[in-house]
Amino acid sequence: MLLEAVAENLRSLEAEYGDGFGVLPDLVTHDSPEWIRASDLVREPYEALQDLVAETEVRWGASRHVAAALLWKAYSFWHTLPMVLGWARIRRVPLMRLEDTLVRPSPAGVTIAARDVTVAVLPDDSFAGAPGTVVVPDLAIAIRGALLEGQQPVIKALNAIARVGERTLWGSTAEAIVRPLVMLGSYADADRLLKTIGSPVDGLIVPEGDGYRRRTCCLWIRIPGTDPCVTCCVRR
Repeated sequence: MLLEAVAENLRSLEAEYGDGFGVLPDLVTHDSPEWIRASDLVREPYEALQDLVAETEVRWGASRHVAAALLWKAYSFWHTLPMVLGWARIRRVPLMRLEDTLVRPSPAGVTIAARDVTVAVLPDDSFAGAPGTVVVPDLAIAIRGALLEGQQPVIKALNAIARVGERTLWGSTAEAIVRPLVMLGSYADADRLLKTIGSPVDGLIVPEGDGYRRRTCCLWIRIPGTDPCVTCCVRR
C-alpha cells in the first residue's frame, strides 16, 4: 500500500525520538476531541492557536512572541518531515492540506496527523494514477505548493497574534527541510531541494563546515539560561 510505504519511512525514525516524535507514523487518523484542525488555527480570533501559544509560554517560561516562534519551530518541523523523508527516501511525497491537517500538544511540542493525505508521485511511479495520488513533474515543486498552502496561513496567523516576523518563521521551515537531509547524508541534497523550492525558504540556510547555519534565529536564545542552537546566526 502507498501510505504504508510512507508510514514505514516515518517509523524508521520514531524509535530514535521516542516520546519526542511529533508525527503520527500512520499519518492518517480520525477527528477526535484531542485533535485540533489546522484550519481552525487560522480562523479569527485565533482562539485555538492562542491556546497553543499560551501552552508554549508556560512550558518554556517564554514571552508571547518567543513562544509563538518556538511553537512554529515544532509545528513546521513535524509537518515538513514526512514530505522531506518522502522526497529523499522513496520519491513519494505525502501532501497534508491545511483543511486535512490535525495537531495536538505533545512532548514534541506538537504532534501532527491528518484526516486525509494525498501522495505526490512522479509519472513513472507504479502508483501513478492510483486513488489518493497526484502525478507531478517535480516533487520539490509539489512540496513548495504544500508549504504555501499548508503553512503560510498559520505563519500569517502567528504574526497577527504575536508579531513574530514571517521571515523568522520561514527560517524554521527552511531548517525543517535541511536538518533531516543532513542527518541522512550531506548538505548538498538539502541545498538542492531548497533551491528548487525557492522562495520563501531558499536563502535562509547557508552551509558551514559539515553542517549548516541559519540566517534567522528561532528565538530559543531568548529563553533565560539557554545557549544558542549550534546552527544559529547568533553564534556568528
